[in-house]
Amino acid sequence: MMARFRYGDEILRGEVIGSSIEAEGVEYRLEEVELLAPSDPSKVICVGLNYVEHAEELKMDLPAEPIIFLKPPTAVIGPGADIVMPPSSRQVDYEGELAVVIKERCRCVSARKADDYVLGYANFNDVTARDLQRRDGQWTRAKSFDTFAPLGPFITEADPSSLKIETRVNGVLRQKSSTSDLIFSVPELIEFVSGIMTLLPGDVIASGTPPGVGSLSAGDEVEVEIEGLGTLRNGVVAGS
Repeated sequence: MMARFRYGDEILRGEVIGSSIEAEGVEYRLEEVELLAPSDPSKVICVGLNYVEHAEELKMDLPAEPIIFLKPPTAVIGPGADIVMPPSSRQVDYEGELAVVIKERCRCVSARKADDYVLGYANFNDVTARDLQRRDGQWTRAKSFDTFAPLGPFITEADPSSLKIETRVNGVLRQKSSTSDLIFSVPELIEFVSGIMTLLPGDVIASGTPPGVGSLSAGDEVEVEIEGLGTLRNGVVAGS
């Protein structure tokens, strides 16, 4: 597992070993550092409607090709950071997801070779101002507020084909599924996205959310847990 963290005035990257992180030959205890988002992407590419059960829940046909949109890097926050609800929205939703972190610059990668360009996987929350999404008729504003892309806690090697994924709000289970229900697999997503835009080291592809999406309120704690990847926890606060 790889982590990105702040220690004093330094931002470092290292390998998580038990309850410590080893970075540049120095060992740091997890409790003495501030974990940051494990990647610092140039862009976050998200996929809409990519679980069979979610499409059935919405009574929508399965898409013929991935539906993608972008979140700006300024939306990214790490574990423990607060999701800030903008005053302009009255409905902010959680969307627990598996994120793919890109290892090296790539373009037009085939699905067969996609794994060669994957650094690892992380938990992701595609926070969305749902009322603004409906009002605008497109997704940019609703998806792009600062703090609307929680990522972490770590980057971990995994087989993305069948990972259990759960989202809880204040300890109550809201989403429960498996990446085996993805309409487009991770290699297929990498092939599709890299055929459109050059992917850079650290870029993130968020693979879509399962059924059970719902709203958040100020004071909530939302958790996205993925099998083998740990748990991403974030509080929710009202913005001003």
